[in-house]
Amino acid sequence: MKSLFLSSAVLAFAATMSMADGHSVVRLGTEGAYPPYNFLDDNGEVAGFERELGDALCERAELTCEWVTNDWDSIIPNLVSGNYDAIIAGMSITAEREEVVDFTQNYTPPSPSAYVGMSADIDLENAVIAAQTGTIQAAHIAEMAGATLVEFPNPDETIASVAAGEADAVLADKDFLIPVVEESGGAMMFIGEDVPLGGGIGMAFRESDPEMRAKFDAAIQSMKDDGSLNALIIEHLGEDSPRF
Repeated sequence: MKSLFLSSAVLAFAATMSMADGHSVVRLGTEGAYPPYNFLDDNGEVAGFERELGDALCERAELTCEWVTNDWDSIIPNLVSGNYDAIIAGMSITAEREEVVDFTQNYTPPSPSAYVGMSADIDLENAVIAAQTGTIQAAHIAEMAGATLVEFPNPDETIASVAAGEADAVLADKDFLIPVVEESGGAMMFIGEDVPLGGGIGMAFRESDPEMRAKFDAAIQSMKDDGSLNALIIEHLGEDSPRF
């Protein structure tokens, strides 16, 4: 354990120092499996809302960036260990996560979560509900008195569990679920009321990298100020998605 801790500390320190010299590449970590925020295109490249946003932020911050994909359930530990320099992966800002990482200001306003199932008659208070592991949706279901939470490592598996009858419904970001419902041909539908969770989505950084975080924070603010961030939200998340 001690050697692992020291290795992680060395990696994080090296990443911070390499940023300070102004010559290294900033590595942006994402999941690559959460459209429309981030996904892999036909060429295996990161695409989606956060790809365009991240590239624009790097340009404004005058930084050279590259993209790294990482499974969601280890995305924060691998940031802290120095495997990449920032997370831009549809990650909602929460007090629990802020105990481990530092966030920029949000680059999307708080967006509703929603339930989707294959029947409008599902009793959500006592249902089996699927959610992705380590998300604010999973935490919300766990606090519901009568509901049963089933967790899956990636969002596609949550949808598949409902289609297979393993879960009654799925709870996820509504922006993610809208195309799922539209493409289901009427087999899936929204159930109940939307659920407001989290403080919007932001970029996450190691607590030891305040200067890097500040560069991206300023770039996000500049995109809010000139309207270009709202334009990206409309293009990728839709006219009905909350914006600034």
